[in-house]
Amino acid sequence: MEQFIQTDLGKKCLHELLNTWLDFDKNLSKVPIIKRLETGKLSQEDYRELLLNMRQQVIEGSRWISRSASSFDRHYSDVRSAVIHHAYDEHQDYLMIEQDYVAAGGLLSEIQTGTKNIGSEALHGYLMYTASLPNPVSLIGAMWIIEGLGNKMSLKWAKLINEYFDPPSTITRFLEYHGQNDADHLKELYQLIDRVASSEEQIDAIVKTAKVVGRLYCLQLEEVDNNE
Repeated sequence: MEQFIQTDLGKKCLHELLNTWLDFDKNLSKVPIIKRLETGKLSQEDYRELLLNMRQQVIEGSRWISRSASSFDRHYSDVRSAVIHHAYDEHQDYLMIEQDYVAAGGLLSEIQTGTKNIGSEALHGYLMYTASLPNPVSLIGAMWIIEGLGNKMSLKWAKLINEYFDPPSTITRFLEYHGQNDADHLKELYQLIDRVASSEEQIDAIVKTAKVVGRLYCLQLEEVDNNE
């Protein structure tokens, strides 16, 4: 996908985003519930807790994406159109998480009445604040982390979970869907990088946002074990 990047500023932005992803991936592997997932120690209760906490972030996702779309002025109408399309694609993804939760032995009422943990509150608050700023191009950095996670990790995690539990019915619809579809969303991000990385200041803002979102996403997952 790097072939979509044509400008020197775009290439610099991509290089810094790739380095930010590597740091995020390293930190993610240290989060207790992810470590248990990747080392064969995840229980089915752990998986339900993971789904319950992920739902709270996912259900808010289309809200901050839609908010950001409304914050772009006419000079960024092309970016606004891409963001609206992205929000439309994902605004009901939380329903797949609910289906997986029930298939994994949980009650629908439990996940539907779940609340955001501390990390999810911090992540959502930061994203909604940033999305409300004028022409919030820095949110490309947020999408880089979140869509990259779906593209690079979801299918791997789904495969491990199915191997551990050998469920009689599908319990990884959400992970499999994002593993298969987030490549297209990443392609759209690559196509936008030249457009939004138009100055050193914009690059700094995009990369900083990616770093903040990466840290808060890890906090969200750390809090899965602390959420009550």
